[in-house]
Amino acid sequence: MKQLVFAAFVIGSMVLFSCRSAKIIQTAIAKKDTITTVVIDDSHADSIKYIRNLLSHIDSNRIDFKTFSAKVKVEFEDKNGKQPDLTVFIRIQKDSLIWLSINATILSYEALRILITPDSVKLMNKKDRFYQLRSVNYLQELTQLPFDFKTIQDLLVGNPIYLDSNVVSYKKNEAQILLMNVNEFFKNLVTVGSNDLLMLHSKLDDTDLIRNRTCDLTYGSYENKNNIRFPTKRRITVSEKSKLDVDMEFKQYSFNEILSYPFSIPKNYKQQ
Repeated sequence: MKQLVFAAFVIGSMVLFSCRSAKIIQTAIAKKDTITTVVIDDSHADSIKYIRNLLSHIDSNRIDFKTFSAKVKVEFEDKNGKQPDLTVFIRIQKDSLIWLSINATILSYEALRILITPDSVKLMNKKDRFYQLRSVNYLQELTQLPFDFKTIQDLLVGNPIYLDSNVVSYKKNEAQILLMNVNEFFKNLVTVGSNDLLMLHSKLDDTDLIRNRTCDLTYGSYENKNNIRFPTKRRITVSEKSKLDVDMEFKQYSFNEILSYPFSIPKNYKQQ
């Protein structure tokens, strides 16, 4: 069950929830080589203009929507080896609600249901019949990461995360463009396609050298549906002292349909 919750929130944002202790969460991230040597520093005025234009084009590829729903096959592997597959159903009302139903694929039962709003997180453990109510800030306390509702939403939909205008350097070739973005928490090496400027990869390195956490996000198998280019396959690798690999394959997805977000807690469930 702990692994179910862990994987569920990796999906929901790499968000890790309370059934797994903060200590385990913080160590679930092997030291990586620094990424600053990968890029080429270039501070000429033409390069600054190029970066600004590039960020504008990347931003134009962001998926905008009113609602989003998906069925996702999730495979994950930790230090104990490959874990049972999950099927996760996602429903999002933009900037308002994220609803997750986490199902054990082999046994075909719903294990967890989660409802996230900009200021709260509710978890219902349907297997063990209890529920938890938390502030969304609790996610940041557990993970020691700047998670908020918008970051979770962007991660699920396939938009860039932790990418802002503070690009310090870049490198490009015929196939790819690499941007080094630095903020308070991360060095973020972003890779986009040279032609379409779609997200291919994001490598997040902790600016805290003592912790030295690293997270790799890979986006692939893009589909164009109703002029929305959507990455149907994602891979998330988180490492520090041990490693966690999560593979997500979006079997079904749709945008801007009318959705419901059922979350009714039975009276016989206990609060934790």
